[in-house]
Amino acid sequence: MENNLPVNVREYQELAKKALSKMHYDYINGGAEDEHTLRDNIAAYGRILLRPRVLVDVSNIDMSTSLLGYNMPSPIIVAPTGSHKVANPEGEVATAKAAASCNSLMVLSFSSNCRIEEVAASCDAIRFYQLYVFKKRAVSATLVRRAESSGFKAIVLTVDNPMLGRRERDIRNKMVAPDKPNLEGLISLENLDTTDGSQLAKYVRDTMDPSLSWKDVEWLKSITSLPILVKGILTAEDARKAVEAGAAGVIVSNHGGRQLDYAPATISVLEEVVNLWLMKESTAVIPLPPLL
Repeated sequence: MENNLPVNVREYQELAKKALSKMHYDYINGGAEDEHTLRDNIAAYGRILLRPRVLVDVSNIDMSTSLLGYNMPSPIIVAPTGSHKVANPEGEVATAKAAASCNSLMVLSFSSNCRIEEVAASCDAIRFYQLYVFKKRAVSATLVRRAESSGFKAIVLTVDNPMLGRRERDIRNKMVAPDKPNLEGLISLENLDTTDGSQLAKYVRDTMDPSLSWKDVEWLKSITSLPILVKGILTAEDARKAVEAGAAGVIVSNHGGRQLDYAPATISVLEEVVNLWLMKESTAVIPLPPLL
């Protein structure tokens, strides 16, 4: 293996296909319905051409930037993805350590296979916490308090999943919902059979709140002093609403093509959101990579 290490992300993907079960590989790699948006997230980058300029001194290149006042060596963060233990026995702890070694900021998913406190104690780094809003608001409030007390620096509110996208691969595979230790004692995960397909889909239907609305951003602001980033924005109109609701920033994302199929590729809508955001000097705009 050492003599044949992958040289790009695509080669890691091929290795993952060989190492993981079909259920778990499809869960990580799949999208909603026809997977049009999933494919277009990648294809859209191929439609963007570079306009090179030459004879410019590039002997010293500085890609550093800052996000909410936190300095980073490059504009790359680890986006919130759950269930890392399906791919690595250390789960999100391993991801957190890797991110810290690169001085990169990590957003811990609410569906982490490792406890919030365990990830926080694993290494010294800046981390944000991703939050979903449950029907039982007390569950979300508890997770926010735990993240805040564990030193997380912002809350990333995911707003594009009032219902789970129809992920046909998971339905065919009868996807079993991975363990969510952070929800133990807060929500019962019993009786999640796979008779009708994906166990994960049943879990979302039973626990997530489809009535999620802009007033919930205001509610979240009322229970935490941490800045709030709204993840799942695809239009300038919604970016404007996020500003009005008091968000510190937005994350431009179509959930990796896993929610609403035939939504636009993330990179294709970034310009319209940024054009709005240029008028707001104190806020941040974060585009997510196509596969996250």
